[in-house]
Amino acid sequence: MTNEFAHLHLHTEYSLLDGGCRIKEIIKKAKELGQPAIAITDHGTMCGVIDFYREAKKQGVKPIIGCEVYVAPRTMQDKVHKIDSKPNHLVLLCENMTGYENLIKLVSDAYTEGFYGKPRVDMDNLKKYSEGLIALSACLAGKIPRFLMNNQYEEAKAYALEMKEIYGEDRFYLEIQNHGIKEQIDILPLMNNLSEETGIPLVATNDTHYMLKEDSKMQQILICIQTNRTIHDDNKLEFQTNEFYLKSYDEMNEIFSKYKDALSNTIKIADMCDVEFEFGVTKLPNFTAPDGKDNLSYFDEKCYEGFIRHYGDDAEQEIKDRLKYEMDIIKKLGYVDYFLIVQDFIEYAKNNKIPVGPGRGSGAGSIAAYCMGITGIDPIQYQLIFERFLNPDRVSMPDFDIDFCYEKRQDVIDYVIRTYGADHVAQIVTFGTMAAKAAIRDVARAMGISYQIADKVAKAIPTELNMTLDTAMKTKEFSGLYSSSLEIKELIDMAKKVEGMPRHSSTHAAGVVITDKPVYTYVPLQKNDMQIVTQFPMTTLEELGLLKMDFLGLRTLTVIDKCQNQIKKFNPSFDMETISTSDKDVYEMLSKGNTS
Repeated sequence: MTNEFAHLHLHTEYSLLDGGCRIKEIIKKAKELGQPAIAITDHGTMCGVIDFYREAKKQGVKPIIGCEVYVAPRTMQDKVHKIDSKPNHLVLLCENMTGYENLIKLVSDAYTEGFYGKPRVDMDNLKKYSEGLIALSACLAGKIPRFLMNNQYEEAKAYALEMKEIYGEDRFYLEIQNHGIKEQIDILPLMNNLSEETGIPLVATNDTHYMLKEDSKMQQILICIQTNRTIHDDNKLEFQTNEFYLKSYDEMNEIFSKYKDALSNTIKIADMCDVEFEFGVTKLPNFTAPDGKDNLSYFDEKCYEGFIRHYGDDAEQEIKDRLKYEMDIIKKLGYVDYFLIVQDFIEYAKNNKIPVGPGRGSGAGSIAAYCMGITGIDPIQYQLIFERFLNPDRVSMPDFDIDFCYEKRQDVIDYVIRTYGADHVAQIVTFGTMAAKAAIRDVARAMGISYQIADKVAKAIPTELNMTLDTAMKTKEFSGLYSSSLEIKELIDMAKKVEGMPRHSSTHAAGVVITDKPVYTYVPLQKNDMQIVTQFPMTTLEELGLLKMDFLGLRTLTVIDKCQNQIKKFNPSFDMETISTSDKDVYEMLSKGNTS
């Protein structure tokens, strides 16, 4: 029998305020333990899978992409208190890219359609999207363990056979765990009987929520932060033992040696799983030029129309050459559709009297963008450089940051949704993390430490950008507090363990992703305050080659627009575009600071 083992049930920091496994450290630990593969199975979410995949590949450990999903007791649509509020757990692992696409569809549906306290899938959904997935029966919250704990052996057996039918031979496993919890120990022989009677193999897992045994208190603190309780409360949620850490083969073998193949099956499953992500390959949505024109000729038309408008027929040859050079680069790098997409929604905004900014960042260096009406700044006049925005050696996609009137920004996003389809457009998730001061305050509340002490310690942390607790320790005041009492020392040590972990997810203020196929074919989705958002943050979407746009809401544009409308009441011919940008009196006023 092989002495290899792989963890197939593991919760990273993206099981928000429940998983305490930091991705980099947990993979490093698995490698140190000689484990050839490791899985990510966060609760109901796939937010961390790309970070996990990249880090595992970097460290030479095989990443297994998965999720511990919640299965509704009835259907996803049933949402009756008490009857439908206790979903069953099920671990799903991706065997291949088909499995990955099916898993992200399941996870997306769970949030957008099945959410009731938790994101939930149902049996119909599992049947529909079963291809390429391997299922494990999960922890004590799985349906089979729950049947067994309720002395419903025949029901457990029937359900196990149904799952075997859905996933196929060697694609459904009875998951056995033993963290020293009475109920787990009681059902182990029953799980073994089930395996022998049904032919469904066993697989041994440890429900890993933290890296080391001594991290169990940190896990307890995270749950207290999540549930707004303290570690001293009688009714707090907590794990019954401190065995939910990343165990070695020897530790697992000591517990499960008498269960045939339960450990070696972890390697069998790991060998079956093979997901390879593609990075840096652009996946632009399809732009359809009007009047049956092809996109290349429409791009040319838009550029030359604007060129004549800005520079006239008799423009200098140098300026004509600059436009031709830019257009060639844009075509060569495959960004024609990108420019047309941006031009289209900016044109919509201008035609509908939605104020648009003149352009910001490196995009203002493009004469093609200026001619197409994407930007309003002449790069020739200001000697701006196109290559800062786009050049053959640039690895990442170009990026136009576009300002819209704060009040009407959503109108432009709605236009994009109407143009490309609601399932092709999504806003983007962002994560709030526990920064140094927040970590101190959160941990102090969870530990039941007084507000006065927490406030004193938090205020001793210097207010500087990217400040960490380690950096704060270099200051006399903070290090003095650290050594002043055991309570404060424990507080700071615990805060260090959770510092930087994601605390909550929210919607990025400006980011929108537009895709050629439905968004859920590339990335998992979730709902934040009724908005559909990607589970991957902005940088990850860019790495996967998806088109990410920044629709920035700028109050300044709204104020300018309202001022202009006021002026037009007594001067109808007023046009802001005709105002000189080199008015001496204006600069004098600005120099004096008379700007309130």
